Parts: sequence; structure tokens; C-alpha cells
Amino acid sequence: MLNSITRFLRDEEGATAIEYGIIAGLISVVMITAITGPGGIGASLKTIWADIKSSISTAATPPSS
Repeated sequence: MLNSITRFLRDEEGATAIEYGIIAGLISVVMITAITGPGGIGASLKTIWADIKSSISTAATPPSS
């Protein structure tokens, strides 16, 4: 029994997969925060698309005579 417990504690077979899972999870959290956080990429993209919409609306309006 003690021998099998010792062997289990020394076994590192699944450790790499768990480490990669933790790293992928942390990267996901950082990306989501960067996109949706205040002052993040999402806010900048929203401003850019609003400017594009305004420019298109202005360009599509015929000049007054």
C-alpha cells in the first residue's frame, strides 16, 4: 500500500496536461479582460466603428442646394 502511494506521488504523467490547461485558462482570462475591460480594445473598436458610421452617413448625405 505504501509503495503504491509513493509511486502515485512520484508519477508526473498528467502534470504537463494540467499545466497547459492552466496556462490556456490564464491566457483566456487576460484576452477577455483586454477586450471587454474599461478602456480596453473593445472600447477603442466601438469608437472606431462609430467614427466610420458617422463618416459614411456624412458622405451619403446629398449637399443642400
